Amino acid sequence: MTGMSTADGDHATGSQSPRTADTDPGARGQDSSAFARGVSRSIWILEHAQDVVTVAVGIVLIALAVVLLVSGVADSLAASRNVLAAALVLVDRILLVLILVEIVHTVVLSLRAHQLAAKPFIIVGMVAVIRRILFVLSPGNQATVTTSELALLIAMVAVFVAGLIAVSHFEKQDE
Repeated sequence: MTGMSTADGDHATGSQSPRTADTDPGARGQDSSAFARGVSRSIWILEHAQDVVTVAVGIVLIALAVVLLVSGVADSLAASRNVLAAALVLVDRILLVLILVEIVHTVVLSLRAHQLAAKPFIIVGMVAVIRRILFVLSPGNQATVTTSELALLIAMVAVFVAGLIAVSHFEKQDE
């Protein structure tokens, strides 16, 4: 009779302990499924909170881009006596707005795919470096630039272009 169960489900010998949540696989499954539901719910909340913050950042960046664009146009109109200075101010602001718009584009891609894309960041970096080169080399600019700084800026453009080519190449391989 050892090891045989009685009609009420208890063990006849009493040598084996009754099932508990620690030893019962069914109970563990219930605990783990409740835990999995809790984790899933937490992930859902975090993803949606991330989306809300990302949308807020995108809206702030768009508002900043509009303010910079209007400010650039107003500053260039105010400096209408010197067309070259007005053009330089406007080009500088437009390139800064372009950088902000590219960052917003990256934010939108991040919202859609829930994945960070490298290509827009490379483009933003390249535009930023080109903006700096144009500003440094613009006629009438009082800022002095060393040859090594200019060489570094040009090298950065080359690195960004190489990065863009590499990312494009790896994206084509993934398709």
